[in-house]
Amino acid sequence: MADDVTTSAARFAEEARAAIDRVIGANRDSVAAAARLIADCVAADGILQAFGTGHSQATALEISGRAGGLIPTNRIALNDLVLRGGDDRSVLTDPLLERSPGLAKRLYELTAPRPGDLFVIISNSGVNNSIVDMALHVKAEGHPLIAITSLEHTRAVPALHPSGKRLADLADAVLDNGAPYGDALLPLPGGGALCGVSTITSAMLVQMTVAEAVGLLTAEGHEAPVYVSANVPGGFERNLVLEQHYGERLHRAGA
Repeated sequence: MADDVTTSAARFAEEARAAIDRVIGANRDSVAAAARLIADCVAADGILQAFGTGHSQATALEISGRAGGLIPTNRIALNDLVLRGGDDRSVLTDPLLERSPGLAKRLYELTAPRPGDLFVIISNSGVNNSIVDMALHVKAEGHPLIAITSLEHTRAVPALHPSGKRLADLADAVLDNGAPYGDALLPLPGGGALCGVSTITSAMLVQMTVAEAVGLLTAEGHEAPVYVSANVPGGFERNLVLEQHYGERLHRAGA
């Protein structure tokens, strides 16, 4: 990051491009490892289960149920407690909900994953209690796990979970989104910083990994189940036919 404190659209674009370039270069091996896990999961009729809280939900959405992405995908979200768990909607107003003991286990059970399902857990800091709880539970149940996190940030903060673990410590493949400590790129004259970048770089990593996974599937003789946009003629109907293979294992309500 440059030393001056200029804030402008052009400055952010310059810094974000540089961050993307760093992420591409630093994650070649990690993308290959994560893509192998995804290809194996899809080939074995598994589903990618994506989980993140806060702004990391944006990256979970990048994985699950989007045009150009894989069909066997789910987004695990706090509102599953209401949509599938029968809780009153008022539970979602609790600002400390994501720190609740047992939350990860409850969300896991509502998702009802099969043993061959792969989990992708996203957290910039990698130390949030519910994130680490979910990662620990996922690994205890025998699922492969991909983490998307900022290694710079997670190494700069204490591990908050009683286990002493961070998300990156538990994953089979770690995608480093390259975000700086605190996420924001542009320093402000009075202190602090502006313009978070983790969503941009994490989305880049998701798309790179999906592209690599589909390349593996195709090379190995598998037909990759990929969404087309529902907003092109026949797209919605085509997607519906492909979704039927997975039945109730896909959770699209409220997505």
